[in-house]
Amino acid sequence: MPGRTDSSATTRRPDAAAPEARDTRPAPGAGTAPHASTALPQALKEQGGTPFPAGERTGVVRPLPARPRYRRQLRRIGAGRVLDIGCGPGDTLVGCAPGSVGIDHDPRSVHTCRARGLTAYTADAFLASPHARPGAFDALLCAHVLEHLDDEQVEGLLRAYLPYVRPGGGVLLITPQEAGHRAEAAPVRFTDFTLLRAFAESAGLAVRRTYSYPLPRAAGKLLRRNVFALVGQVPR
Repeated sequence: MPGRTDSSATTRRPDAAAPEARDTRPAPGAGTAPHASTALPQALKEQGGTPFPAGERTGVVRPLPARPRYRRQLRRIGAGRVLDIGCGPGDTLVGCAPGSVGIDHDPRSVHTCRARGLTAYTADAFLASPHARPGAFDALLCAHVLEHLDDEQVEGLLRAYLPYVRPGGGVLLITPQEAGHRAEAAPVRFTDFTLLRAFAESAGLAVRRTYSYPLPRAAGKLLRRNVFALVGQVPR
């Protein structure tokens, strides 16, 4: 339910064995980019691709802003190799296990990641890379992306990338709460616990937990970095 700091969907650890289920995930598509290259709307792409803080949405090229790091949250899903969708300049990716890969629609972000010694691609380049193999990753992170997408785009993005996560692997979806949502460039809609759960279940994920981070839910009206987080698991 919206407003809950933590859900009671289950008390099992997110990396615990899930009940046996038939794997109905589609195979990764060949020759087409994952849906809309993380599908940020055209208005955001025209601003240069990467959201700037308020007051900095000009044509001037500025350094990529720092993004929150979610390494601690990734430990909740027992992450090994991570596929980081919307990786930005790699602030979380830099702390992930060897073999982790970032994907971002903004070539500047990809360039910054590579300059830091990280592996990152635009969406189309990822498909042509040796990393685009079914089940190649232990976990998927998608932070500060879904609030920029409509229903069809969210469905397409998850359908495109989840097959690259092994059966039983973890999924971490993160979206901003009120203050963070207001600060973002061109968000499509406020994406709370209810929407995150609906997206995850529609994608066939088992929802293990939802929680507010770093502070309880009430802080989200004032603290930009307070986020909604959903921990899910790919069916085995």
